[in-house]
Amino acid sequence: MNTQETFIAVKKASRELISLSADKIHKILVEISELALKKTDFILSENQKDLDKMDKNDPKYDRLLLSKERIEGIAQDMVNVSNLKSPVGEILSNKELENGLKISKVRVPMGVIGIIYEARPNVSFDVFSLCFKTNNACILKGGSDAEFSNLAIVSLIKEVLKKHNINTDIVTLLPTDRQATADMLNATEYVDIIIPRGSQGLINFVRDNAKVPVIETGAGIVHTYFDESGDISKGAAIVSNAKTRRVSVCNALDCLLLHKNRLSDLQQITDALISKETEIFADESAHAVLKGNYPEALLNLADESHFGIEFLSNKMSIKTVGNLDEALNHIAKYSSKHSEAIVAEDEATIEHYLNNVDAAAVYANSSTAFTDGAQFGLGAEIGISTQKLHARGPMALDEITTYKWIVRGTGQIRA
Repeated sequence: MNTQETFIAVKKASRELISLSADKIHKILVEISELALKKTDFILSENQKDLDKMDKNDPKYDRLLLSKERIEGIAQDMVNVSNLKSPVGEILSNKELENGLKISKVRVPMGVIGIIYEARPNVSFDVFSLCFKTNNACILKGGSDAEFSNLAIVSLIKEVLKKHNINTDIVTLLPTDRQATADMLNATEYVDIIIPRGSQGLINFVRDNAKVPVIETGAGIVHTYFDESGDISKGAAIVSNAKTRRVSVCNALDCLLLHKNRLSDLQQITDALISKETEIFADESAHAVLKGNYPEALLNLADESHFGIEFLSNKMSIKTVGNLDEALNHIAKYSSKHSEAIVAEDEATIEHYLNNVDAAAVYANSSTAFTDGAQFGLGAEIGISTQKLHARGPMALDEITTYKWIVRGTGQIRA
């Protein structure tokens, strides 16, 4: 079957989804989560085939890696999604005109959602669960680096769908070649929207070459500003968690902005990073403080190239600023508008920061590691949008629906 025939089949299958009941959707999602747990060894063995092809030092390795614990988390996310109320059918507005026409604005599925992603096999489960919950079909275009993992995951999903006599074309995994990507980017008759998830290079390519509408999920160039009024114990824990919890994810900390009056606390702020072997690129002021107090092999003098970069690895830059405005200016220059945080106790400073930083998620006294659909109570996420049209931040059920106007009349005609 060529790609056009594939797209036609998915489009046809998407229409069959519209009449699927919420109870059946819930039951199927729970069964898929249970099968994923039952077939953990199978998923891990296929995932290992992909891992064997990748250098362990590649920043994408951690994203590709599945484990028993990660599969358990993925399965629980599917259950969480299944338990959420679907927004499909929600009446957004309802009114009657003077001529007697009754007009409703009703939430409906997008139809067919295409996802292009790299070394993130968990995306296969997350995307399907969110799309299925909202009566959407999905076309998955994974990279060659996760080929075996994605094939295994989709095979399990299709096994449960087939058992329930659901058209298995509602979830389709495209070949890993570039031609399949090009075909989907141009499939305006069959694909309603495309969401890229991966490197900035991938996102730029999709945005620049797609004829199908795109929701852009941008890179996460993440800052935390440690203000003059910041609490040292809170701040040290926040910085450590944001940087080291999972270094390869888009909500991980890339640059610490430090008020110059807190330089004397920098050693304490960075102490926890030593055991994690975090490599630091510090400006001259911060470097002078850390020299002799931080492992020499892990301490570097920063230059311009170390700011405005998404490391996706165990590296972090430090920039000293004179005041809040300098911090805001730095963020405005280098931020990717993903996640930004402040550590401060002064309420006026906090409010000024929250109101002035332009990002999808802005935090006060909290780790940016929480920028995640599941953590936001959305069940899972289909991506984190850094744009402003239609959706922003973690996207889940609401963001993969649209609406239509339903007009009921009794024979009205327009003069």
